[in-house]
Amino acid sequence: MRAIIYRRYGTPQVLHAQEIPEPTPGPRDVLVKVQASSVNAADLEYLHGTPFVARMGSGIFRPHRRVLGFDVAGTVAEVGSDVARFRPGDPVFADLFNHGFGGFAEYACAPEAAFAPMPPSLSFEEAATIPHSGVLAIQGLERGETIVPGQKVLINGAGGCVGPFAIQLAKAYGADVTAVDRASKLEFMRSVGADHVIDFEQEDYTRSGKVYDWVLDLAAHRPLIDSRRALGATGRYVMAGGPTGRFFRLLAVGSLLTRGTDRTMTLLMWKPFAPADVATLTDLLQAGKIKPVIDRTYPLDDVPEAIRRLESGAARGKLIIRIAHDGDSR
Repeated sequence: MRAIIYRRYGTPQVLHAQEIPEPTPGPRDVLVKVQASSVNAADLEYLHGTPFVARMGSGIFRPHRRVLGFDVAGTVAEVGSDVARFRPGDPVFADLFNHGFGGFAEYACAPEAAFAPMPPSLSFEEAATIPHSGVLAIQGLERGETIVPGQKVLINGAGGCVGPFAIQLAKAYGADVTAVDRASKLEFMRSVGADHVIDFEQEDYTRSGKVYDWVLDLAAHRPLIDSRRALGATGRYVMAGGPTGRFFRLLAVGSLLTRGTDRTMTLLMWKPFAPADVATLTDLLQAGKIKPVIDRTYPLDDVPEAIRRLESGAARGKLIIRIAHDGDSR
């Protein structure tokens, strides 16, 4: 099968197309003919091998997992003898982050539990936007369980992969949404539902004097003490993206920064492709309350170019990898 592989850490130029053996499913595995995948910020981390923690699961000096790509949407090609939930031909999707990656290839194989039935109203390209970014967004807003309609929610870094889902989810929960990103993305963020937009190069939302009930930080580059300043009396700050060093800093001092107040500052404890979250997202998609947002679609061989666009910060929504197979009618 054809796949995009890499044998050393580096820039997108270390990625190249190659024929590799098709995976063989074990008794509890499902082999999927991948129709679409998508690019995520975590692909950059594992490509570069930075932060160092990315190498701990992939190889200290060289990557042992040669095929990147977490999101897959496709059809079941083969199932193991102990698989009960799926059969060949079923449309499925998955986040393979915990299952060895492998989305940038014609076929992917993972345990049965990794997959879920694909929402019937979506194309393969649309379904491939959901597993990684959609789940991050819904967990970053804690499924709306504590968001009261009318509350003010700010999403920092809202114009990329996760942000458009977060904007739509916050609106579905009844929030007044402020979205923060660069100037070139302001109209885009309005188009997906943001009530207010901020160009971070012109305005520091932590120094505007405005406060918010919820801050979802997808690009945590400001000092934590500044982020605290943007919280209302009972405000909640959730860090879900940014430099790894800031994650550890939040774990170390987050509780100290809010001691004696009703504010909270926490790190998102992400659970990849959690079944309950996938089911909730599927229901919201079916009801038309959220919609996938695709920036561009690339063929498999152009994965390096898609990753360069993500790295540049120019992408508005998801970058999709459409995987053609010999004999496909589409």
